[in-house]
Amino acid sequence: MKAVFFSLVLMSMIPLQAAEPVARGVAYVENGHERQVLDVYAPANAKGLPVVFWIHGGGWVTGDKGDVALKPEWFMDKGFVFVSTNYRLLPDVEMDTLVRDVAKALGWVNRHIAEYGGDPQRVLVGGHSAGAQLAALLCTDERYLKAEGVAFAALAGCVPVDGDTYDIPAIIEVAETRCRTHHLPLPKYGHRLKFGNDPAKHLDFSAVTHVAKGKGIPPFLILHVAAHPDTSAQAKRLGNALAAADVPVTVFGARDTDHSKLNNRLGEPNDPATAQLEALVKAVLKH
Repeated sequence: MKAVFFSLVLMSMIPLQAAEPVARGVAYVENGHERQVLDVYAPANAKGLPVVFWIHGGGWVTGDKGDVALKPEWFMDKGFVFVSTNYRLLPDVEMDTLVRDVAKALGWVNRHIAEYGGDPQRVLVGGHSAGAQLAALLCTDERYLKAEGVAFAALAGCVPVDGDTYDIPAIIEVAETRCRTHHLPLPKYGHRLKFGNDPAKHLDFSAVTHVAKGKGIPPFLILHVAAHPDTSAQAKRLGNALAAADVPVTVFGARDTDHSKLNNRLGEPNDPATAQLEALVKAVLKH
């Protein structure tokens, strides 16, 4: 019995292996840009499974749909289809165009994911860093998805991971005050410029601006690094706004980690953030 027990323990400690997409580089815009593509991961014989739509990070200026670590395999093991998307980047396009790229990718999922065994009416939207801002915005500002024929009713949840731009005016004020106080130069291409150097745009690209009761905003799981003052404050800011609007929300600060590890360890055994994600996944699978 001891040998069997220890074998089971060892098996539970074996890390998941990186999965391969069943469809790679699928264009979500006909005759579009080379970055308007996505990858689809699906379990064998998938049919009617909920879907994860993942948005990579990289400060809106870099990053790739392949930066998914263990997430595709972990979600497939739970009974999901997993989609990871690319999008055009700053400064080649403006932020509005970038956001609409991601919305178009989700529109493609809505129209085509059933071909890969996914359920277009049960989509969990997630993203890391810059992707967290984009995920939160798509799930609170209905205009982007409405333009692609997707309603909030199709969204099963939102999982932004360690974003610092759910309230863009706030992060600009914090970052620029820090620089002025310590007599440091302002960043040459910081958030103020990335989001359009216009206070109205800064508000409009902030998820907190669009949170309101009765919109059908899906449940949120907001993951952040507990030791990072900016992402912690932004996570709590968004969480408080959602809670005030009666949107189900969990804000979880992960300890003993950092910005990259928090994202890359999702799917690892005994990872505290993964345990929080598993609770949301179970709720999605019940519907």
